[in-house]
Amino acid sequence: MQKRALVVDGEPGMCKLIQEVLLSAGIEAVTLAKTAEAPGHLQGQKFDVVLVDMSTGPSEGLELTRKIRGAGFNRMTPIIVIGGSHGQDTLSRGFDAGASFLIYKPIDRVRLTRLIRVTQGAIEHERRRFRRVPLRAKVRLKHAGAESEGETIDLSLNGTLVRAARVFPAGSSVEVTLFLGLNVKPVVGLGSVMRVIGFDQMGIELDRLSLAESQRLQEYLLPHVAK
Repeated sequence: MQKRALVVDGEPGMCKLIQEVLLSAGIEAVTLAKTAEAPGHLQGQKFDVVLVDMSTGPSEGLELTRKIRGAGFNRMTPIIVIGGSHGQDTLSRGFDAGASFLIYKPIDRVRLTRLIRVTQGAIEHERRRFRRVPLRAKVRLKHAGAESEGETIDLSLNGTLVRAARVFPAGSSVEVTLFLGLNVKPVVGLGSVMRVIGFDQMGIELDRLSLAESQRLQEYLLPHVAK
């Protein structure tokens, strides 16, 4: 699967430079000129890395970084914050907001290429977290007072394909309980039915797990993903 980046920067020339560097590293870039457009993309899509410019509007860039870290399945995605000037204040504010890496303008191709190489370890780790693996686990689903039981066909940190006795319509919000094994506390959270396949299968996005539940699910999945 092609790696994807989200780039938020109002300078067309800078977006072009970043896009070229990312493509040379095998990463496809989605570029946005306005910070306000970013949440809509981040809500429904998973990115491998996000670059956020805060050189022209520091408060907007920092707030976007906080939003990414606060919710959704990009909350652990590597974030590169682009600062307008060197200084301890810029550095500390960026990292306090949740940035993984920081680079300052003016950006040259060599420095940016080196930084993208540095992020590769974090990107690969994040991709492993979201890789679907064929795992069977009992699952209980609840929607609008109705309940359905079944088992997973495959499972990742952000979603699962479930075979169940009863399916719920696409778009339904469901309470999901995953039973990952004996003597293991179930993972419980909210998800959304993204698609229905036939009469007994549902694709569910686990888009509203708490951070603690996501971490528990990650611990369960990583040994299987690493095989």
